[in-house]
Amino acid sequence: MKLTRKAALVLAAVPAIVFITPTGTAGAHGYVSSPASRAAQCAAGVVDCGPTGPRYEPQSAEGPKGQTTCSGGTRQDFEVLNDDNKGWKVTNVGSTMTVTWTFTARHATRDYEYFIGGTRVGFVAGNNQQPNNPTSHTINLGGFTGRQKLRAVWNIGDTVNAFYSCIDINIGGGTPPPTTTTATPPPTTTTTTTQPPVGGSWAPNTPYATGATVTYGGASYRCRQAHTSLTGWEPPNAAALWERI
Repeated sequence: MKLTRKAALVLAAVPAIVFITPTGTAGAHGYVSSPASRAAQCAAGVVDCGPTGPRYEPQSAEGPKGQTTCSGGTRQDFEVLNDDNKGWKVTNVGSTMTVTWTFTARHATRDYEYFIGGTRVGFVAGNNQQPNNPTSHTINLGGFTGRQKLRAVWNIGDTVNAFYSCIDINIGGGTPPPTTTTATPPPTTTTTTTQPPVGGSWAPNTPYATGATVTYGGASYRCRQAHTSLTGWEPPNAAALWERI
């Protein structure tokens, strides 16, 4: 169908409209780094969580406030965090424990909540302020014993979302229940760090290079894979990271 001269002039006068779809920002937020949460274990390669998701973005388990999952419920590649039979490393704790968050973006914070099942065992106000990085809280676990899953929730102050991080713990000490998944050594692409002196004592939150030697509990150990240590990854408990010498 041919346009009339009048219609053609009208169309020519209408400016072109370009629709631009905004690109999402890279996932950068926060997760529990100590004791090693499920996301932290994925990132360190202690548990094989697949080629995507928390392996590279442990800080991005995000979803609407009020979720009861470990993944946040919005990304399929984070569903592995909800698998209670994955072979997560369990940390022995007492009736209280200290939880440390590591942030890659310090959002204004409404509050932090901590749950075992449907029971809230901890609450810390955020006052809509940006948190320090890292930030630690001491949680009272009174009334619970044995193997438990602690769900830590960071509620953001200026959005409808929260960030979720699950920690597998054994309250009251003792040997945690055995797991069936063999720990995978951390990736070998970790930046080389300065090796501590021979005979130095093992400590958490410390970078160790491959071949570094430490002492722990009266025994000596050699580092198998370069990594930054976390509480719960003590040499006797992390055969993928340390060998006794």
